[in-house]
Amino acid sequence: MAGQRGNGEGTVYQRADGRWEAAGYMLASDGTRKRVRVYGATRKEAFDKLAAKITASNQGMPVASRSGTVAEYLAWWLKTVASHRLRATTFATYERYVRLYLIPGLGHKRLSALSPKDVREYLTAVRSVCQCCAQGWDARRDAETKRKESRPRCCAIGQCCGKRISAGTVAYLRAILSSALAHAVAEDELPRNVASSARHGTYRAANFEPLTATEARRLLAASRGYRFGAVVELALRTGLRKGEALGLKWSDLDLDASVLNVRRTLQHDPAGGLSFYPTKNESSARRIHLPAECVNSLKLHKERQDAEREKAGEAWKEHGLVFAKVNGTPMEGSTLTRQFGRLCETAGIRRIRFHDLRHSCTTLLLEQGVELVTIKELLGHAQIHTTADIYAHVRPRLQRDAIEAMGDALRDNEGPDDDDPPLVGARRRS
Repeated sequence: MAGQRGNGEGTVYQRADGRWEAAGYMLASDGTRKRVRVYGATRKEAFDKLAAKITASNQGMPVASRSGTVAEYLAWWLKTVASHRLRATTFATYERYVRLYLIPGLGHKRLSALSPKDVREYLTAVRSVCQCCAQGWDARRDAETKRKESRPRCCAIGQCCGKRISAGTVAYLRAILSSALAHAVAEDELPRNVASSARHGTYRAANFEPLTATEARRLLAASRGYRFGAVVELALRTGLRKGEALGLKWSDLDLDASVLNVRRTLQHDPAGGLSFYPTKNESSARRIHLPAECVNSLKLHKERQDAEREKAGEAWKEHGLVFAKVNGTPMEGSTLTRQFGRLCETAGIRRIRFHDLRHSCTTLLLEQGVELVTIKELLGHAQIHTTADIYAHVRPRLQRDAIEAMGDALRDNEGPDDDDPPLVGARRRS
């Protein structure tokens, strides 16, 4: 780096505070060329940062511009950063939330002037607005159609339906904005992440009502002989997610060894249709030992599917899927949801979401005294605190049972057991 640098390489110099600063012109997200500054503890660190930015700029990748608006920065961040780091389905969600919520609410503000107060006020405001009115959902209904349910029926005719976003969505919006601004801080475009310091209240996940043991038994009884019975029993007994179940292939199963391997998930492709994706995280790719009841139901399901394959003939499209349509193609999650709702009615139990089978599995295991770490591995959670937080509602009942058990142990009951020798305690370390 010693000596004169070539044209376009920028400048590097030491600041009065001891840090090294490097600056150079490069392509900005607004299409202009701007002078960008980066910092480092050493001359080499600052120069390497600048060189990386110049290389990216020369390849047509613009840098963020703090002089631009939040809308310009978020559009740049989605295109050049998030699209390369996120799964396709997650990126599609980020893009939709940015387009529908963040840009309309904060997009007009300058990136460099954005404050924690701006973010806090926006999060409060977006929660209080009817999104049907704000997004024009009802107004987009085709008033000319003959289908009554497709005509404007609320906000577009002056009867606000009060469709507001949930506290979970508000928390998700803050997380997306914080992730985007964190990149700007890492790139020395912003001095701090104003979204991470903005307070928006405590978010509590929506309560769910898992099946009781009696309801679970009724559901299993009704599922026997049902075309989708095997997947319902599998989800209830092992806590499998819907996408994981629909993505199962026969090659993932070893029924002789009673083992199932979760390797993929079936989800909607943002471009349309269904696609296979890797599991949610590394922990989600797991090996599950199947109970005998699941093995038996899967064997019966295999026989039924073989009959469907033979009946379909040339119309059968082999994908190797365990749970598929009658022609072998992947099944929509909505189809399974509808069929599961009908099964709940047949079983005479309240209608729940298919995902609540996973919650029911966990709740029943906790009530049977299964350790939390074992349940965490069964569910494929990356962190045990995730399992503990989601199922915190079970703890008070378990604590009550524990206290009652302690009361039974300490109750003054005379009898032959009173003469049992005391337990030997662990030796104290010196």
